[in-house]
Order: sequence, then C-alpha cells, then structure tokens
Amino acid sequence: MGAAYPGRNTPRRNILTAAASQVLDRVLVLEMVRVTEAAAIAASTLVGRGDEKAADAAAVEAMREALNSLYMDGTVVIGEGERDEAPMLFIGEKVGSAIGKGPKIDIALDPLEGTTICATAGPNSLAVLAIAEEGGLLNAPDVYMDKIAVGPGYPEGIIDLDKTPTENIMAVAAAKGVPARDLIVCVLDRPRHEKLIAELRSVGCGVMLIGDGDVAGVIATSDPETTVDVYMGSGGAPEGVLACAALRCVGGQFKGRLLFRNDDERGRAAKWGITDLDKQYDLSELAKGDCIFAATGVTDGSLLAGVKRKKGKMTTESVVMRASSGTVRWVKGEHRTD
Repeated sequence: MGAAYPGRNTPRRNILTAAASQVLDRVLVLEMVRVTEAAAIAASTLVGRGDEKAADAAAVEAMREALNSLYMDGTVVIGEGERDEAPMLFIGEKVGSAIGKGPKIDIALDPLEGTTICATAGPNSLAVLAIAEEGGLLNAPDVYMDKIAVGPGYPEGIIDLDKTPTENIMAVAAAKGVPARDLIVCVLDRPRHEKLIAELRSVGCGVMLIGDGDVAGVIATSDPETTVDVYMGSGGAPEGVLACAALRCVGGQFKGRLLFRNDDERGRAAKWGITDLDKQYDLSELAKGDCIFAATGVTDGSLLAGVKRKKGKMTTESVVMRASSGTVRWVKGEHRTD
C-alpha cells in the first residue's frame, strides 16, 4: 500500500502539477480511508443507543473535520442535504485546506449509511465516501431513485428499468445458466416494495430483505460470497451515486431513474441542472472518469467488520477502491485510545 502514497518529502508543486487522476491516486487514496475511519469511530460510540440523529451528527462532524485537513479544493456534490436542511456537509459545501488553489475534487458522502441500523446495532452500517475529478459525479437531488444492479461477468445491457422485474430476472438467469429459483435478489424491506417482492417470489427467486443500507446492498452483487445476484427497488438517489462509484471500481452494471413525488422534488432536480426527468442513467453517467470509493464498517456486516473496542485500542476495517486501476485495498486499522 505504501507505494500508492507519496513520501513526506515529495515536493508539493510536483503533486499539484500532476494530472487530476494522478492526484486522486497518489494523494487521496489512503487519505479517504482516514476520513471514513474518523466518521465510523465517532458513530460507533452511539451504536445501539437508539438515537439516530446523535449518531449521524457525530459521524458528520468527524468526517467534515477530517476532510478539512486534506490539501484539496473539494466540493460536496452529494451530502447530508441542501444547505437549509443540513448545517454541515451540505450539497455545495466547500471542504479541504486548499480552497481555490488545491486540486478540484467532487465528493459524494454518507457519513453514516444506515442511521437506523447504527441506532439499533443492526448489520451493515457504514461510513461511506466517494471522490472524483471535478464533474465526475452526478449532482443527484435528494429524491428517490429506482435501481437495478448486477455484478460483473454479464453481457452489457443485461438489465433495463424499462423491462419488468420478471424479464430482468429471466435475462440474468439465462446469462448465468441457472433457473430463476437459483437467484437471490436484495430488496429494501419497505411497504412500497410489496408488489416487487411478490413478483420476484412468484418466479421462484429468493429475496433477501434488508432494513436499511442500500449502498451495501448494491455492492453485495459484486461479491460472490454474499450470494446476492441482483439488487432491485427504490431508494435514495444519493446512495445510488455512491454505490455506482464502488461498482465502477469492481465491475458490474447499474441502471437508475429518478422518482419524483411532487413539484418540490422536480424543482430540486431543475436546481441541479437535471432537465430529463425520465432519463434512465447508466453506471458511467452517475460516476464517470477516475473515482475512488472508500468505506469503513460501523457495525459488523457482509462487506466489513464494525468498530471494535478493546483495552487501550480500537480496531477498524475498511475498503478503498479506485476505478481506473480496478485496485481494491482492504485496510485493517488499529487505533490507540490511551
């Protein structure tokens, strides 16, 4: 891992004159882990305490402080909400210690993916962050998104939101060479998904219901050990962009379409420059160019172990991925507390 990070004596001017993708690689790859570690550790003090807002606030404050220590000119394109809704890490907020002079970086973040999970000590709560070169991440409004995702190894275009769930399942099953009953589909456990779940079970699929944390659910399609073949259903659009940043690094396909419930949400889309409200977005449209995805476990889950406290120390488990190289690093951290 050390080769991916410049030595302490590397001249600053040499780093800053490098191409943006080189800046992402050499300066920020491992720094992103430090950022998600800080958020996860802060949130972990409130695991199982039943206070979602306090856990989220702790993660937000820690992540913001860590981001502001980095030499960059960062812009939050996906954050905790719009400025009047979120006091920190709001959409459009500038972060970093070199505003106006450092490398320009777009940032998508969820300091505590799965606030309810954290508050109830459930599985798969994460601190999540993605960065890209300026303009690389879609400015997704805080609305719902209809999503479908599969892991790597399938023919391009195997999934399509214009097809029915049954048609998508049959296409994936045929490409995999198995009957539909051998597939597992991950779906958020929500009343709005009752018809989807019933249709999936009617064709024989197994359905893995998750209470929260659809970033982890989408990423699970790329890991054979999870047994998840497909992710389906609606969830937050910001989480869709974060998940796409990860899939860009490890392979897979994703389709997303923004869902609007009222004129206020349509107005939010217009504010961020989205004019085609019915557009079906592909993976590379939501997260393009070189990008880095990092996550640290808050609670134990299928992707990462959670923060553990032992006498005099804490341990963390993180993953950091880079799209242009396809590199995935698993990072185990040990943090002294005395």
